[in-house]
Amino acid sequence: MVKGKHGQVECLIIPIEKNKLFNGEKGVYLDIVAFEIKEPKEGSRDTHLVKQSFNKEAREKMSEEELKSLPILGNLSVSGGTPQQETVSPTTTLGSDDDLPF
Repeated sequence: MVKGKHGQVECLIIPIEKNKLFNGEKGVYLDIVAFEIKEPKEGSRDTHLVKQSFNKEAREKMSEEELKSLPILGNLSVSGGTPQQETVSPTTTLGSDDDLPF
């Protein structure tokens, strides 16, 4: 619980550096990468799964087992044509004040 303008607010706080997120000009970002699903489940329209992407230095420090065990963040479907690179908008960034804006 964190104090907000209208009292205590239940929230989720994610450490930026520890989770390999980064501060950008307009917010905090998470690099992601989509991998094509080689053997999709019957009846599923999903074409890719999404995982967190890491820079070369971080990847080289991880074992093959660590890389394979990274959690799947989601999935996506590519409809027709060739998959194109997508840009993901940042989440809302809070200021350095102790109180939340809501």
